Amino acid sequence: MLQGLELIENRMTAVKRPFSGILPRELAQQFEHLDLDQPCSGMNEALAELDRLYLEDAVYFHHPHYTAHLNCPVTIPAITAELIQASFNTSVDTWDQSGGGTFIEQRLIDWTANRIGFDSDADGVFTSGGTQSNLMAMLLARDNLSQHFWQHSTREQGLHPDAHRFRIFCSEVSHFSIQKAAALLGLGYDAVVPVPCDAYYRMDVAALTQAIETTREQGLLPMAVVATAGTTDFGSIDPIIPIADLSRREGLWLHVDAAYGCGLLTSSRHRHLLKGIEQADSVTVDYHKSFLQPVSCSALLVRHKHTLGCVTWHAEYLNPLCQRQEGTPNLVDKSLQTTRRFDALKLWLTLRALGPEAIGAAFDKVIHLARQGYLLLLSDNDIEILHQPQLSTLVFRYRPDMAMSEAALDQLNQSIRKALMRSGEALVAATRVHGRQYLKFTLLNPDTRIRDVQAVLRLIKRHGADALSAHTPTSTQQPMEVAHVG
Repeated sequence: MLQGLELIENRMTAVKRPFSGILPRELAQQFEHLDLDQPCSGMNEALAELDRLYLEDAVYFHHPHYTAHLNCPVTIPAITAELIQASFNTSVDTWDQSGGGTFIEQRLIDWTANRIGFDSDADGVFTSGGTQSNLMAMLLARDNLSQHFWQHSTREQGLHPDAHRFRIFCSEVSHFSIQKAAALLGLGYDAVVPVPCDAYYRMDVAALTQAIETTREQGLLPMAVVATAGTTDFGSIDPIIPIADLSRREGLWLHVDAAYGCGLLTSSRHRHLLKGIEQADSVTVDYHKSFLQPVSCSALLVRHKHTLGCVTWHAEYLNPLCQRQEGTPNLVDKSLQTTRRFDALKLWLTLRALGPEAIGAAFDKVIHLARQGYLLLLSDNDIEILHQPQLSTLVFRYRPDMAMSEAALDQLNQSIRKALMRSGEALVAATRVHGRQYLKFTLLNPDTRIRDVQAVLRLIKRHGADALSAHTPTSTQQPMEVAHVG
């Protein structure tokens, strides 16, 4: 174990760039002749092999030039907790496998529910991530509304014959896991109605109202609204209060996907951005995004604990009904998973060692950095930025001061991202907006400074200039398409 810690320390402190730049086909060659039936000579050789196969080409989220996906650096108390958890291999599905672990998770659920603004009737459970939390939220919505509409138990009787009429409303830039959830729940992709956004990429409430009305006119059944508090591409936060008011009037389940924006729950400066979240029926939080926790560490919270009953099953060998009647706290009663890691310990040790204010301050830092980055990109004539950030994401593209076709711009920005990744000097994300190619900064590292963003921007412009130079008419390569002007 000490050798492993030494390896970690050496790599973490010596890393000079976030990635090696290796291509998949190059790295795959190193695995071709490995024989897993033949072990190494011992731990020293196994660690050396791991260093070569994994750590040498790992992606380092703690490097200040990593600005790609929603991956965060992690706190040292959380790393310590991972070692403790793995050493004792606790499973928190039942009391007789976890003991105090059950109460640690439950206290964190209660603490998070209180931060949301739920009362003592709230509950929840830790999950593997936002996708599982969103799936579970849509499952609860489907089953509880089936009971409400038709006095029908989906758990006991299967899908109601009219369940195909259910519709889920979310913004057009919401997370794809809502569509996956609809498919897994037997409702199909078409059950999800994408709602247009405003100029700030937030769900348009007027458009939502119209979509619900149109759905009813078509003889369909509005089931749930998903408001996103921190979209993946833009960090935009849907207007929760008017959406909550509309959902209540229409009798719809309101789910708030705060997988990204949940860090605001500990912010002293920006908590108001989540105003209205306490009116949700369910909330997704990803501690492994804005709480600086290792993957995986997430939860689903519900405003009324009885709504979790549709996932309960009592097995005599595991969590018999008599144990519930005796008051034994078996967390499997409210979880989709059975065997489940003690992921709550990471968050527990972080909060006990550092306090929630430290987490909130870290999230405030990256929000401030995004606003600095926005002004930086806005002032650059070669950059086109799409939006003013609410959280810590910036979507933009390199657009030099010349008339280029949209197709050429797409190709140019794709080339920039590939060149950056190949160099390993920095990592940025990519996305498409209205069919066009853009680059994206996702800022979750509180140690990243504006000078780091400036350095990455210089790299983007340098690789962009190189790509343009390589495609000049004098080159033997095919020239980029340039729009005719005037």
